[in-house]
Amino acid sequence: MQHAENGIALSQLDLDTVLPYLDLHLMGATNGVRLFDAAARSWAGTPFEPVFERLRQDIHEEREYLKRMIRALGHRPNVVKMTVARLLTMVSEWNPLNPGRRQATAGAQLELEALQSLLKVKEGMWATLHALSLHSTAVAGEPVLNHSVIEQLLASSREQQQTVARVMTETASGRFLRA
Repeated sequence: MQHAENGIALSQLDLDTVLPYLDLHLMGATNGVRLFDAAARSWAGTPFEPVFERLRQDIHEEREYLKRMIRALGHRPNVVKMTVARLLTMVSEWNPLNPGRRQATAGAQLELEALQSLLKVKEGMWATLHALSLHSTAVAGEPVLNHSVIEQLLASSREQQQTVARVMTETASGRFLRA
């Protein structure tokens, strides 16, 4: 049994529902890394390129944490779901919302809105896991969901959404107003 300081007891979790849920989020995070990578390329050469590169790195690190959490629960990520995730990453590489990778198009707006949607879904996962950790009767030394780490990830998700919203609003006039 895995142990974590200040966590939720493994025996409290309904793994039949938690693990498929986490698998789906891992699948989304796998695709999310690629979508943020595509956004960094769309915004290459602008002041927003490093913003999207940092977001991509953050999403990658969160994905790795999620993967470790799933393994700590004694589970291997679902092979079919991860295969689908890899296929979706190929679509993400193409960037169907903004294939020309131009900032002054409706596609760029849709790309930013899609990124915000992904971040909102991720926030929902961390909020759910945060709620579970609040209902824990675990004591130090019991497994697995670490309340303080999940609280940080939840706050980070909200900050990431604000960052994308800021880019979206700061660049909207370049897309929708005539010069």
